[in-house]
Amino acid sequence: MSDRKRPEPRSLQRRLVLYLLICAPLVWAVALVVSIDRARHEVNELFDTELIRLARQVQVTIREIKAPGADALSEPPEPGSQTAGESDVRDLAVAVWDRQGRLLLSDRQGAELPRHAGRSGFLDEQIGDQSWRVYYLQSVDGEWLVAAGQKVYERDELVFGLTASQVIPWLLVLPVLLLTMNWAVRRALAPLRQLTTDLRGRGADDLAPVPGCSTPAELKPLVGAMNDLFARIEALLARERRFTADAAHELRTPLAILRVQWDVVRRAAIGPERDEAEAKFTAGMERMGRLVAQMLALSRLEAGNVPKPKAEVRWPTVVEDAVNECLALAERRRVELACEWPPAGRHPMPLLGDEHLLVALLRNLLDNAVRYAPKGSTVTLRIGEERLEVENEGPPLDREQLTRLGERYYRPAGQAESGSGLGISIARRVAELHGLEVAFETPAGGQGVLVVVRFAAPRR
Repeated sequence: MSDRKRPEPRSLQRRLVLYLLICAPLVWAVALVVSIDRARHEVNELFDTELIRLARQVQVTIREIKAPGADALSEPPEPGSQTAGESDVRDLAVAVWDRQGRLLLSDRQGAELPRHAGRSGFLDEQIGDQSWRVYYLQSVDGEWLVAAGQKVYERDELVFGLTASQVIPWLLVLPVLLLTMNWAVRRALAPLRQLTTDLRGRGADDLAPVPGCSTPAELKPLVGAMNDLFARIEALLARERRFTADAAHELRTPLAILRVQWDVVRRAAIGPERDEAEAKFTAGMERMGRLVAQMLALSRLEAGNVPKPKAEVRWPTVVEDAVNECLALAERRRVELACEWPPAGRHPMPLLGDEHLLVALLRNLLDNAVRYAPKGSTVTLRIGEERLEVENEGPPLDREQLTRLGERYYRPAGQAESGSGLGISIARRVAELHGLEVAFETPAGGQGVLVVVRFAAPRR
């Protein structure tokens, strides 16, 4: 076995803060790149327009110059002087050439601009170690070529200056933003911490649903799933408590009777008296075994530990197995078992189900019908196209008794046959698992009890 410690689970709050710290700068960086690109586009558009306007003004002005005597413009004012204001004209250049390529007019920077005869429009030039943006304007008659240029650095300086005016305040408030996000995450996770505190403060037997009225929408599925789990656990505990109470109640009397019968067997002399005592003891043991088996079967069915049926039920096989298990009781009570099937060409009740469980259903119904039928009578099992019927010829039951049939451990008064009162409960549970229902009626003749197994109301 490895001695390495398992890594501690990462805090959800820490994870959210980490994601915010990573995603927020990334998104901001993308926005910054887009902002710089758009700012550069707008600045280029603005300065390009100014260069075009400057070139056109120079071209209009040059028409007044006839002699090439003045080959340079006046010196620009020094940056920082009162006449210069906030401008820096050293980053601008103007030059004019005639048809023969002679430089007619230029400022201090314009003499360095290259001449492109016959070319008009914008060009990016590299002059020395500086990048320039130059606009060339050719006159209509080809007499002059005007060039107006500007250093690219001037434009970049403006773009980055605008960007820095946005970045610096954001960087200054970044610590405040991080603290605010951390506080916001803690506040957002406060309901989760409150839920954890409430659950920790509960007792082991407190399975009350968690209130969901003030729960955030993101936690409602979790709270709903927890409440469903609590409900299933409570139902399971209730079944276990009921099974324990039922077992203690129902087994107490048979065990006491078996103890008495065993004392009778031990003290009885060999002969008819001992044989009778042994027969009673054996019958008591059989009743005990049947009671335990039915209690376990009912507990298993109520727990829902039954696979979902997928195969079509073969009714001949189910009926044969159920009848075979009841033959011994029927022979002992001299009751005849009859089975009626649909007419030829008609299919018996179509159903997807578990044949073993359906055998238990029919066996319990036939067992009860045979057990409480008069000796020498007939118990009839009818397999219809949409229902099953089990009918005996015993004494009729009143409405209250018919209503209570199927209650756990209920047996009508005055019964000579032994039983546990669980057979009908098992039959009803098997029927529910197959989408069926069990109903008790009095036959048309007014004699006996008719048990009907049919599809439940929603399926019917």
